[in-house]
Amino acid sequence: MSVEGVRQWRTDRARAGKRVALVPTMGNLHAGHEALIAAARGQADTVLVSVFVNPTQFAPGEDYAGYPRTFENDLATAGSAGADAVFAPTPEVMYPFGSGNATQVDVPALSGMLCGASRPGHFRGVAGVVLRLFNLVNPDAAFFGEKDYQQLLVIRRMVRELFVPVEILGVQTVREADGLAMSSRNRYLTAAQRSQAPALYQTLERAAEALGDGAAVAEVERAGVSELEKAGFRPEYFEVRDAQTLAAPTANHDRIILAAARLGRTRLIDNVRIAG
Repeated sequence: MSVEGVRQWRTDRARAGKRVALVPTMGNLHAGHEALIAAARGQADTVLVSVFVNPTQFAPGEDYAGYPRTFENDLATAGSAGADAVFAPTPEVMYPFGSGNATQVDVPALSGMLCGASRPGHFRGVAGVVLRLFNLVNPDAAFFGEKDYQQLLVIRRMVRELFVPVEILGVQTVREADGLAMSSRNRYLTAAQRSQAPALYQTLERAAEALGDGAAVAEVERAGVSELEKAGFRPEYFEVRDAQTLAAPTANHDRIILAAARLGRTRLIDNVRIAG
């Protein structure tokens, strides 16, 4: 579907009074994406899935060139999950003056911490491509996975500050039977690493239990890093934050424990919410 095709598709649905949902993806669709599409299908009349591996959210030396691209399978998966259409633009369409000269969208209050500290510019790339998709598709709602929790908050903040008329809805993380959060990058894991990987979620669960029992935040964070190191990970961060702002937590607010760690060449992220 071309840009003109997307706009005509959207115009036709507006004339018919249809509520349109967008599910932005980078492809290589799995059960986590299927859950996003199903959630969108349940709250809209029609669902568009975008498939675009966005170059501006990859730092130099990251896996842009090797990121899994499985477009034919993605079309089949999107259709069977309930999508009505798929938009798969090229980089030239999304960045007509080149990705290196692209207009940028920055959300500084949320973008420099946690994943943003180890991936400079990542959330600027995410915000920029999502805003482009919103401008092209003009959806009534857009659906994002809660595994990428910081990304979800960045997009919500961008939409609020820039007065974008899109409802942003988060969908609960989908997990493998052993607890590992589903991710396209899980395919990078070796068999041995795959058996180790569930320790990330298990460590987060133990940390949440410790907080619930009254353990100090600093103690929980230190223990989490130590446990991950012992399990063979290279932790980037293991932190307790306010679930609404990602600021330092307070006892009376919902909290979230977020972690990022490398296992071999694979970078895994996950989180666990704790009600206040």
